[in-house]
Order: sequence, then C-alpha cells, then structure tokens
Amino acid sequence: MTATTPRIRLDIWLWHARFFRTRALAQEACEKGRVRGHGHRLDKGHPLKVGDVLTFSQGSKLRTVRVEALGERRGGAEEAALLYTDLFPSN
Repeated sequence: MTATTPRIRLDIWLWHARFFRTRALAQEACEKGRVRGHGHRLDKGHPLKVGDVLTFSQGSKLRTVRVEALGERRGGAEEAALLYTDLFPSN
C-alpha cells in the first residue's frame, strides 16, 4: 500500500483561504465554471493538492494563485494568507 498525497476539496480550500465569504459562494463559483486549474474548469469536489495553480474571478478581479498549504480550518486573514501565493499581485 502506498502513502497518499494529502488533498482537500476545492470549495473547502477556497473558503479556508477566505476568497469567498461562505462555502456556498465557493461552491456556486465552481458550479458556474468560474474556477479553472490545469486549463480546465474545476468541479467543487475537485481534490486540490499543494502546488496546484488556480485561476478564478473574485468580484471584478481575476485571481491566479498557487496552493502552498491545504489548511485544516478557516482561520483569520493572516492564517489564510499562508495557504497561497498570489502569482499576479496588484499594487
């Protein structure tokens, strides 16, 4: 038996990382095809892993982030910022 790579559902991670106020909003964004990774639309249940790159709209802003950690809970903004690297930060 081999060790498995830790993973988390996409909608849960987006909520943990505080990109969406509620998990329902994160799920809705996924269901409407607003979240992409690997050049494809990603389903809310997509198993996310460290190193994945996501592109999604957040309001009128287009975000591209790399997953740095999976997180175990939804914490404060400082904790959430440790979960990702913004690949195209705004000034």
